[in-house]
Amino acid sequence: MKNAPLAYCLPVLLPVLLIAACGRTEPVGDLPSQEELAAAANAAAASALANQQAEAQELAENRNYVNMAHGFSVTLPEGWVMDKAASNAEGIVYQDPGAGADVRVFWQKNDGDQTLQQIVEAINDSSEGVDGDFVGDKEYRGTANDGEGNAVSLRLLKQPDGSIVTATFVYPEMLSEQYQAMADTALASLRLFTPKAETEEAAPKAAN
Repeated sequence: MKNAPLAYCLPVLLPVLLIAACGRTEPVGDLPSQEELAAAANAAAASALANQQAEAQELAENRNYVNMAHGFSVTLPEGWVMDKAASNAEGIVYQDPGAGADVRVFWQKNDGDQTLQQIVEAINDSSEGVDGDFVGDKEYRGTANDGEGNAVSLRLLKQPDGSIVTATFVYPEMLSEQYQAMADTALASLRLFTPKAETEEAAPKAAN
């Protein structure tokens, strides 16, 4: 049977080929060294840390509200959210989602060039139990009651052009122990600086 048909040979050849294939050892590629594995782990850890830091920085930046046009900034409480409908180019409203508290910081034009004393008197007319102190003639810090069971901490700052930046922190009176320190911190963070337009106007004069 020199020329046995191929069909007769296949049943014999297939097991042999399979056994030969199973017994073959393919060359294994170069495995990474311990140093390479350590470097990869360090790179992954560094990337995770960088991402965490970036997220923390983003949260911090979101809490720091800066109004370049009107020259003031404030740091909002952590975990609060902006009320986009109530915020505008003149200022911002941030709310505690769970307790009905909010902080509002707004710039307003002072067309009549009222003094802080006159403005505080107007607040007295619209709120109850207003009590506070003037810090010179450019600042007022006080507390009040809105007549609806809410306590109000407020801070007023008068800018050089006569305009007023008003910050109010409103929270339920029954939660004073929880919110009073937070209100003090938020209002104390309010800062004034030269508005962008005035800075740009002063730059050419300084150059000349």
